Amino acid sequence: MDEATKSSLKAIPLCKTKASPRDGDLWIERLKEEYESIIAAVQNNKNSDRDWFKLESNERGTKWFGKCWYFHNMVKYEFDVEFDIPITYPVTAPEIALPELDGKTAKMYRGGKICLSEHFKPLWARNTPKFGIAHAFALGLGPWMAVEIPDLIEKGLIHPKA
Repeated sequence: MDEATKSSLKAIPLCKTKASPRDGDLWIERLKEEYESIIAAVQNNKNSDRDWFKLESNERGTKWFGKCWYFHNMVKYEFDVEFDIPITYPVTAPEIALPELDGKTAKMYRGGKICLSEHFKPLWARNTPKFGIAHAFALGLGPWMAVEIPDLIEKGLIHPKA
């Protein structure tokens, strides 16, 4: 892991509560921690001029959706992002999906779910319950996009939105 990644990761608050949507008041506490981490990550990204995603959830915090974007050769490529919180969360990481990229790369499952199994899932497992949604974006979606999006652009499989 490079120093910039380590530095940005250290700025994201860790979660303390081990709770899933089935855990009532404990889930509400976990959700507060998740929002604190996401807000800190977004603020840190904005402060370092690396803003690249926007997220919101349903009222219960079980379904998340928003936008993520990637700049390549000074052109912005924007994508819808979505995921559900698994019942076994935080032991199981969320499966982050970019639905409009479904079928465009081998490093993706049905429905546009990005493949994180080889590199990210072991890291998540070692850091349960401390890692949360912001960490999944910083260590999962961000690096995935950095590798896959330029490749998809070069192959002519994706284009900037007008």
